[in-house]
Amino acid sequence: MVAFSLYSAIPVPQVKWEKKTMRWALSFLPLVGVLIGAAEWGWHWFCAARGASALFYAAGAALLPLVISGGIHLDGFVDTCDALCSHAGREKRLEILKDPHVGAFGPLWLTAFLLAETACFAQLYEKPALLPLAFGGFVLARALGGSSIVTMPCAKDSGLAHLFAENSDKKIVAVTLALEAVLALAAVGVALLDTPGAVSAACGGVLLLCVWLGLHWRLCRKGFGGITGDLAGFFISTAELLCLAFAAVGGLLL
Repeated sequence: MVAFSLYSAIPVPQVKWEKKTMRWALSFLPLVGVLIGAAEWGWHWFCAARGASALFYAAGAALLPLVISGGIHLDGFVDTCDALCSHAGREKRLEILKDPHVGAFGPLWLTAFLLAETACFAQLYEKPALLPLAFGGFVLARALGGSSIVTMPCAKDSGLAHLFAENSDKKIVAVTLALEAVLALAAVGVALLDTPGAVSAACGGVLLLCVWLGLHWRLCRKGFGGITGDLAGFFISTAELLCLAFAAVGGLLL
């Protein structure tokens, strides 16, 4: 309930946030990704069955993650873009992340993000060979993003990332998130078995995602002094788009 009340817009019973209710909450973050992936699959099936246009499908597919998640990760994406584009020092960047007001660069990059996402979904509608990788990316992104919160030092001693990190059973959550990532990869692999070359291509996408995870960890440590909730949201959003873009480009080559 804690995980879904924060990381989704789905109405759930409210529980008190304390140590005993939060210690495993991050373990359930990937389940929000499962829900988004299932909704995406259903939307794709409906549009394909009814002969919808690629643009109509792509616009709906781009909006589904926003509707289900409530936009919490895109909020972190916007704030992080503002902070990075400021080219300021570490303390100033952290101040920008905390500032509730949005700057000029965040909306610009958000527009670019949504345009890229819509374009990739439209291409996948035409060449859906790696569609399971795109949908599995919603789970993988959240498993890896959640693991960053429990494995990296926090950049500050306040905020949601610090709250969850301090109240989590870090070892159990890290292991659980790793197992969920493996299960998501296995599901993607099974879904791609009937497509020649698709499993190998998906492995390339996963490798690229791991490289981005390493770069993100370096960015957090050097640029901000650790992880924050906004930086985790930035990673989750960009990781989703990375899987989507790789699936769209890979579909052209298979």
